[in-house]
Amino acid sequence: MSDRRATLEALRETLQARLSAYRSHKARSLDKDTEEQSLEVENDEVVDRLDEEAFAELAQVDRALERIADGEGEICEDCGEPIDARRLEALPMTTLCIDCAERHR
Repeated sequence: MSDRRATLEALRETLQARLSAYRSHKARSLDKDTEEQSLEVENDEVVDRLDEEAFAELAQVDRALERIADGEGEICEDCGEPIDARRLEALPMTTLCIDCAERHR
């Protein structure tokens, strides 16, 4: 469990750094050149999508860390059954067993 927690905490730091970089990118001013502005707007749209994905992943990591702190990190939050250790190793931020995850698709 401590290895999983360490993995999640490292992932959390990485995601927070990515979010900071994305938000710094969005805060900069646009170039005055119209053609360059067009390219920058397209880049901003990509950065926005990356930001949304990183934010969602960070929320999953935080939820998994909360469940570990509550002693529920290895239990499916949907059905209450144990989550397979191989699944936890492959997806350390998961809070669902494979069966429940497939049902939620």
